[in-house]
Amino acid sequence: MLKRNIPSVTAVAALLIIWQSVCSTGLIPSYMLPSPIEVMHAFVSEFPLLLENSAITLQEAFIGLILGVSIGFFAAVLMDSFNVLYKAFYPLLIITQTIPSVAVAPLLVLWFGYEMTPKIVLIIISTFFPVTVGLLDGFRSADKDAIGLLRSMGAKRTQIFRYIKFPSALPQLFSGLRIAAAYSVVGAVISEWLGGFGGLGVYMTRVKKAFAFDKMFAVIFLISAISLALMALVGFAEKKCMPYRNTDKKGENT
Repeated sequence: MLKRNIPSVTAVAALLIIWQSVCSTGLIPSYMLPSPIEVMHAFVSEFPLLLENSAITLQEAFIGLILGVSIGFFAAVLMDSFNVLYKAFYPLLIITQTIPSVAVAPLLVLWFGYEMTPKIVLIIISTFFPVTVGLLDGFRSADKDAIGLLRSMGAKRTQIFRYIKFPSALPQLFSGLRIAAAYSVVGAVISEWLGGFGGLGVYMTRVKKAFAFDKMFAVIFLISAISLALMALVGFAEKKCMPYRNTDKKGENT
């Protein structure tokens, strides 16, 4: 485990050293690019305020993520079960992802106000797509011979889904969940940029107007850390739900 992470840790450490060196030598003014030490000082000094705002953002992200994943799951099941729905709604599903979130967010604020509702709606729009597409690919990649065997034995559609389609779609489901978990935090922050009463996005707009870029970098790193933590949580759930994959990987490594 430690050996596997050495290259990534080394790369991050080298990047931080280069960043600090550039700032220390004065190649880039500090008001344009604060040094890692200044960012760390800002993070420590602003930690209580960052913690307070991150609680609001995480609440929005979790609610939107749960709703987005639920909608994506049921949409994938319906489109897989009824080919008419697949042909009708799959192109619309693709179109929803061609519209930038920044363009949709002002409309949501106009329709729903500055409370939590527009933020959750934007997160749902951002998160249901990778889950739906991943599940659809998993359902359609299920073993056709196994499905035919169960049908010949009189299995119902729900039994085929439970024993064949859903287990085969689990890898794609967790891949989509990783993307959705990261999108949920980013979507919450983007929606908060346009207005609100709290959250990391609101905090970012305030420090940007004050030209406090050390605090801006501090909140950026916090957002990245939260996204990575959520993705790691999904990875942990994947290992618990599919322990056989871990066994297969260990066998391949040996």
